Amino acid sequence: MGMSKIVRKLRPSDYWRIGEHESWFQDMAVQGLHLKKMGLRFAHFVKGEPKKMRYRIDVSMKKKILREQIDIYAESGWDYVTGYGNFHVYSSPEERNAPELHSDPAEQSYTLKALDEKLALNAGIVVVALLLMVGMLSSVWFLDGTPTYILVEGLVVQNTILTIFFGYLAYNSLQAAISIRALRKSLIEGKPIDHHAQWKKHHRLNSVVAFLVAIAVGLSAIVPFVQLVKMDTKTLPEESPNLPIVRLADVEQNPALIRGESEYMSENVDWSNRYTTGWSPFAPVQYESDENGLIPGEMWKDGSGEYSPSIETKFYQLSIPAMADNLISDLIKRYNYRYPIEDYVETKHSSFDLLIVHEEEELKEVYASKGKYVIFVRYHGYADIGLVIENIVDKLEHQKF
Repeated sequence: MGMSKIVRKLRPSDYWRIGEHESWFQDMAVQGLHLKKMGLRFAHFVKGEPKKMRYRIDVSMKKKILREQIDIYAESGWDYVTGYGNFHVYSSPEERNAPELHSDPAEQSYTLKALDEKLALNAGIVVVALLLMVGMLSSVWFLDGTPTYILVEGLVVQNTILTIFFGYLAYNSLQAAISIRALRKSLIEGKPIDHHAQWKKHHRLNSVVAFLVAIAVGLSAIVPFVQLVKMDTKTLPEESPNLPIVRLADVEQNPALIRGESEYMSENVDWSNRYTTGWSPFAPVQYESDENGLIPGEMWKDGSGEYSPSIETKFYQLSIPAMADNLISDLIKRYNYRYPIEDYVETKHSSFDLLIVHEEEELKEVYASKGKYVIFVRYHGYADIGLVIENIVDKLEHQKF
């Protein structure tokens, strides 16, 4: 027997579909595949002679079936094959004509009572957990009203996939509880289990769903890993012709401009003058930068100190260009701390699909999109906002990726 070939097959459907499993085991035996063991997703068969067999599944809440029980069934012509969870499989060659394990369906319904209660409790716990997960996820998605920004930044891609997976588990738990309760009801009414139930349709559906779930879970594991690899922060070099960010020197256009002193240094990065690269499935190219400058001898008009202009840029290359308008709307909500939304003015410009500007004394903000590119620039200083827009046009025209 040790030399026998083991064949693994994906189980046709959920473990609690008793009649379908019995029918499947019987169909496999006719093909010469005889059940040996049940795994979580796969059943193990021993390859042998094709044979007409009958299979029956008995439910017991004991993890280990009692030897006496096996012996009693063996005397009636039923051989113990294997167990999975609370389900125990017995087989008998057709010619043996063994009597049914349970001749009275109403009596058999009692064997399902404890399982019915257990599955109902499980389903309740899983559904409550799912509702908590959905609640937490919804608060991240919608609390500040910027779902496109959340999606593009890739902050909750993994959590969303895991919640969908948990939803699939909850659906399965509910189905199990409902199906076992329905089976009990029909047994009480005197209707026996259909030992030749159709399993192929469920099998196909189950295989497709299992495949899609496996892909989703695989992706949820890959996404944060790729994000970690792609995320990097460096000190902004004095010259950066290839970066899709607006530079302070190009806006100020003053040769006296020098780099401002760093307010925060960490791991050899000057966080006052830095750029960060990012990645998400919906925005595979992302840049964020901060730059601070100083013009010695020149003062702010309110006399608050030396003139120290600053600029920050956020740049996205989107996978789905149609998300651009929503992203701009979300960026305005996200980065607007105290100004009324009416102050953000949509302006027509031949170089952009959408251009929104906001000016408040020395604060200038520009939100722009062109095709799959979205850029947001916030500038503190006395240069004209037109110069900021010109630089954005220049940056978007030079995009090669």
